[in-house]
Amino acid sequence: MQVWKDYQEKNKDRFLNELLDLLRIPSVSAKAEHKTDMQLCAEAVQQRLIEAGVDKVTIYPTDGHPIVYAEKIIDPAKPTVLVYGHYDVQPAEPLELWKSGPFDPVIIDGKIFARGSCDDKGQVYMHVKALETMVQTNTLTTNIKFCIEGEEEVGSPNLGKFVTAQKELLKADCILISDTAMLSLETPSIDTGVRGLSYIEVAVTGPNRDLHSGVYGGAVANPITILAKMIASCHDENNHITIPGFYDDVVEATAEERKLMAAAPFNEQEYAADLGVQELWGEKGFTSNERTGIRPTIEVNGIWGGYQGEGAKTVLPGKAFAKISARLVPNQSSEKITAKLLTYFKSIAPASVTVTAFEHHGGEPYMTPIDSKAYQAAAKAITTTFGKEPIPVRGGGSIPICSLFEKELGIKIVFMGFGLDSDNLHSPNEKFNLENYYKGIETIPYFHKYFSEM
Repeated sequence: MQVWKDYQEKNKDRFLNELLDLLRIPSVSAKAEHKTDMQLCAEAVQQRLIEAGVDKVTIYPTDGHPIVYAEKIIDPAKPTVLVYGHYDVQPAEPLELWKSGPFDPVIIDGKIFARGSCDDKGQVYMHVKALETMVQTNTLTTNIKFCIEGEEEVGSPNLGKFVTAQKELLKADCILISDTAMLSLETPSIDTGVRGLSYIEVAVTGPNRDLHSGVYGGAVANPITILAKMIASCHDENNHITIPGFYDDVVEATAEERKLMAAAPFNEQEYAADLGVQELWGEKGFTSNERTGIRPTIEVNGIWGGYQGEGAKTVLPGKAFAKISARLVPNQSSEKITAKLLTYFKSIAPASVTVTAFEHHGGEPYMTPIDSKAYQAAAKAITTTFGKEPIPVRGGGSIPICSLFEKELGIKIVFMGFGLDSDNLHSPNEKFNLENYYKGIETIPYFHKYFSEM
């Protein structure tokens, strides 16, 4: 609609500057030192929602970081869309790899570089500005509710309790989430699902202290060596996961789905070159797109032990640690997989060391039907603004709360993300293209229009 374009064009600089202000708040949920920043960010989101035109907005405290709830009810008889997102961000480390300050956003070559620019502040803020556009042009056709949390990056440990206790407050006809990516602006896509997550930490203890590696090396097991061998044993020569029972509940993708995935544009050489690697790696028998969408995986997210300071220190360390995550596909259970991971690492430990392991957090995989009214509205909205029908694809990331949302609220989720897989999510130099940001603000009002008409 021209009235939307006119309003957005007139206010695009303000839309950008408001987002940059939000990105300056270091809302890192994983670190206790940022507790005050988390509260400050929740209050900033609250204020922006008020300015956008919501009827009411409340900050709900939790045992962790607060949840921001807001709503704009134009007519209880009209359909209601619940927008979910998060204002917390991943830790910025390693800081030395950033080309600019992670919380000092800069715009280079039409891209916003800052932690949270795409995941998920930039994408959440598209919805805030889309609401403002519809309110100010008197074109809002649905009721809109917002549930914006501060713990998604640590597994949403308190959102579940909030959803269970606030079913009536969150009652809606669909849930709209922009915390995913599309293939490109030239080839738009919609994620039809996200993978689940199981995240554990393993500690291997050997001698009761760090030892002189010359005096004791060769006679005492090195915990780092043992841990490395244990991790290496998780895959066979075909990069197939060896943990007993790991694949038991996996629903294999159909030949038709794999055919659809293969139709999406993908250049392995360009993909590898962008990442600076000579060759791609993964489970034999599957393409790179399939490995990151329809297949479960295990990755080491961090490993440490021994001397890591400047210079050399010849020690045989007493302890070694690793953080390990598994991405899950339907119908794998995070509870079951976590139990298998914990059992596996304890069971294969040699008598020369002691292994302890515990769970950090988990979440279930989620699939959304492409014949739902919400999906059809999203596809039509994207087709309207992009001039092309979106390709259905499976996302590789995880949004832990999705399955609980559907279970407790009884409604389906539609993913309408405008980021790119190359936006360095969770990495240094995270970015969000200005064109994608503005395209999201342009497209979202059409979703509400088409959903209300359906």
